[in-house]
Amino acid sequence: MIKRIDEDKCTGCCICVAACPLDTLRLDEKRSRAVIRYPEDCMTCYTCELRCPAGAVEVHPFKEELPRAIKY
Repeated sequence: MIKRIDEDKCTGCCICVAACPLDTLRLDEKRSRAVIRYPEDCMTCYTCELRCPAGAVEVHPFKEELPRAIKY
């Protein structure tokens, strides 16, 4: 699932927005930065993260946090 977009790194190029097959990302025109609009729609394909030239997009491999295997 898409975790975050680093606003300091994002240049507003919209490559990630155009690459997203499910319209999870949108451009915030006021800030000229990509934003996560529909995180629940993310299919964790990593396309946005891989295509971002600034390295601003971070995708987490799991949709839900998994329980710890060993309890301390």
